[in-house]
Amino acid sequence: MNTQVPPRRPVRIANSSGFYGDRLSAVREMVDGGPIDVLTGDYLAELTPLLLYKARERGGPGYARSFLAQMNQVLGACQEKGIKVVTNAGGLEPARLAEDLRALVAHLGLRLSVAHIEGDDLLPRLAELRAKKVPFDNLDTGELYREAAGPISANAYLGGWGIAAALAGGADIVVCGRVTDASLVVGPAAWWHGWNGEDWDALAGAVAAGHVIECGPQCTGGNYSFLDELPDTRVPGFPIAEVAHDGSAVITKHPGTGGVVSVGTVTAQLLYEIDGPAYTNPDVTAHFDTLRVTQQAPDRVEIRGAKGMTGPHKLKVALNYRGGYRNSVSLGITGLDIEAKAGLAEQQIFDTLGGRARFAFVDVRLQRSDKPAEQARTDEEATAYLHITVKDPDPDKVGQAFTGAVASLSLAGYSGFHPTAPPTREVEYGVYWPTLIQDRHVDHVVVLPDGERVPIRPCRRPMGVPLHLGAPRPPEPFFSDGMKRLAPLGLVCGARSGDKGGNANVGMWTRTDRAFAWLRETLDVDTFQKLVPECSDLRVERFELPNLRALNFVVYGLLGEGVAASTRADPQAKGLGEFVRSRLVMVPVEFLNG
Repeated sequence: MNTQVPPRRPVRIANSSGFYGDRLSAVREMVDGGPIDVLTGDYLAELTPLLLYKARERGGPGYARSFLAQMNQVLGACQEKGIKVVTNAGGLEPARLAEDLRALVAHLGLRLSVAHIEGDDLLPRLAELRAKKVPFDNLDTGELYREAAGPISANAYLGGWGIAAALAGGADIVVCGRVTDASLVVGPAAWWHGWNGEDWDALAGAVAAGHVIECGPQCTGGNYSFLDELPDTRVPGFPIAEVAHDGSAVITKHPGTGGVVSVGTVTAQLLYEIDGPAYTNPDVTAHFDTLRVTQQAPDRVEIRGAKGMTGPHKLKVALNYRGGYRNSVSLGITGLDIEAKAGLAEQQIFDTLGGRARFAFVDVRLQRSDKPAEQARTDEEATAYLHITVKDPDPDKVGQAFTGAVASLSLAGYSGFHPTAPPTREVEYGVYWPTLIQDRHVDHVVVLPDGERVPIRPCRRPMGVPLHLGAPRPPEPFFSDGMKRLAPLGLVCGARSGDKGGNANVGMWTRTDRAFAWLRETLDVDTFQKLVPECSDLRVERFELPNLRALNFVVYGLLGEGVAASTRADPQAKGLGEFVRSRLVMVPVEFLNG
């Protein structure tokens, strides 16, 4: 970092979107709500390229169309206030979105320049990369990607230096395709403060700040475990990260907006969709176990202490390919003999269809939330649900033939037979396949407003430079007087869970050091698997983040082939953390009397 020049004030980076389909009014709310320097928007979840591909097949653009409508509302104000805009709304076609934005700028009579980022799209290069024997290894299984899978998208997660170069080159708006979510903050912060590729700790701090605000109001009270900590129950406002020259950041929001910014809401988001404490990004690996989170003032939380090191020089690549077709039915089963009726329905349906082996995949789940007859006050309370999902490459097998067979049993099945919805058509689904590629094989390029193409080279830490994380915080032993009571785990800890391809993570944190000392001694992998029986046969890893008073559990394979292909009722594991909190454990009475 250049220490000859006095550091600039913190850059105020606001987020206005956490996914494609988020609150449309958020862009205007962030531009009009108070001073900001950079407006960002994250539109790309793991599934989004599949949705954009289908939209393009229907004749639409392969980018987030809603972004143009949002920009139409605020571009004049952005020019007047000097606000830069950075987004990954470019999706599969960042160059096309950049061109359409230039047309909008001209239509509005404004003077704003647009740059875009290229190089993330590897689909046109797959044959070339295979010819060079560049390996694509699945992140979870190590399985080599098979060409027969037929990918429809293949996008590398780029870092933030292209964004920084675009802003340095005079761009007012930077359109990206696939970059890491945190890069939308790392790039503007690096440009603003003049960081270079060896400012590892500052970059790591920006990664942490970017990770916190990437999902919008999830860090301002959205999806938050402790409802009693929300003084304002209006829909939460979107967040702002004030990133300082050393990479420390204050997370806040515009005054007067809903929700709250607290140590808890920020900690919850730091734990969202991570693996181990070392959070790898293209530009730096940020060590989340060195972070310290403190409340500065109401709705102002500081994140400090990030340590960074060079990454593995590999980029994550998200491949989506056609998985086939699927269809599902749900049948209500009421009153007595629930299991027998479910077994009869399953047998009759597949007998009518010619057997389970007719389909490439069959999933049958009996959801028992019914009450015993003596407790149920209505027939709905006494009803369980049988969910049947079938998948196959042939759409005819899972289309009308499947739903027709189910409907034919309406008068011939078990007593009380009733579906929960009318028959549906087959739906095509995609399979998400995460992999890695060496960064030297990816051509990261910035196309500046004047058309100049600027290649971005990967940064490297000089050999022999060690990473000093400092002395780890020693765990505090837990001593109890032995008085315990059976109670929900969630009375002691909060949770935030989510998906990473076919895996799920559950981050759990406490509000005090003493409670964390108890949690870390109580909740090991074996106990976690007993509390969550569907994880008992799956690989589970546990990580400790003492500075955050947190544990993180990664459950491998829980979501199968990812959200688009998962047959779980909660395909993104959003509710998994709250399920864990609801489980009963022996809790020291001291934690139940507060």
